Amino acid sequence: MDKLRNMEVMVAVVEAGSFAAAARQQDISAVMVGKHIRQLEEHLGARLFQRSTRQNSLTEVGAAFYEDCRRVLEQVRWAESAVERNRAVPQGLLRVSAPFTLGNQVIAPLVADFLLAHPQVRVELQLTDSVVDMAGEGFDAAVRIGAIADEGLVARPLKPYRMVIAATPGYLARHGHPERVADLAQHQCLSHSVWQRRVEWTLYDDGGKAFQWPELARFTCNQGDGLRQAALRGLGLIMQPEVLLAEEIREGRLVPVLTRCVPAARPVHLVYAPDRRQLPKLARFIEFMVRAMGEPG
Repeated sequence: MDKLRNMEVMVAVVEAGSFAAAARQQDISAVMVGKHIRQLEEHLGARLFQRSTRQNSLTEVGAAFYEDCRRVLEQVRWAESAVERNRAVPQGLLRVSAPFTLGNQVIAPLVADFLLAHPQVRVELQLTDSVVDMAGEGFDAAVRIGAIADEGLVARPLKPYRMVIAATPGYLARHGHPERVADLAQHQCLSHSVWQRRVEWTLYDDGGKAFQWPELARFTCNQGDGLRQAALRGLGLIMQPEVLLAEEIREGRLVPVLTRCVPAARPVHLVYAPDRRQLPKLARFIEFMVRAMGEPG
């Protein structure tokens, strides 16, 4: 029994004034109207209408039930319209995950721009280098660096994560430009403490020989900003993600070196669950991110 449909028919009978008028309004037969009413009465164990040859009037139970039905149907219509409004205008909360460095430097500013363009949307951005369980932890989208292991997700490619080696013009004037990766052994190198575990980035010379960033560094730090500040003071060579040094390189405060020897770029993707009925808040966010961070051409 479709209780909601039965309630719709009952309300139609009351407001139209008769079974026949309700049948015309609902585009069904008068017999079918009667069937809906009987199903309700059998389910409730009470008569809703006092039937006579001239008219059908509500019983006391029927009158109370009609008022409740009317309120329920009004709530259903409100809920349906809310969904439609939600699909028409981006609104509501988006939960997004991103790696810490890329998220802090690139994703967070882009999220701010997105929110300025869509004032009814809220975003909770979680920066973590761990791979989050999107369904289990309730994330709508995530930016991930590296190969995508979960084939159940849609993965939209973004600009690859590239590394760059650089130093100040003053440092290079004093110590010279390294021409080969092997030259790093004679330079002052700044190192992230994570790299000492040899799980991060591999450099290659022109012949394809693999090198690691020098283990014996003049200055080691567990935060990229500390290394960047030291490099800007002219202390030595730094290897960091391109996105972190882009402004300093553009302004000439840092100069890239060994550009052919940097580690291979890592793929970056925006991932999300497939949904043919995607809400506008996520659809617009995907469009925005791909437009802002997608590779040209």
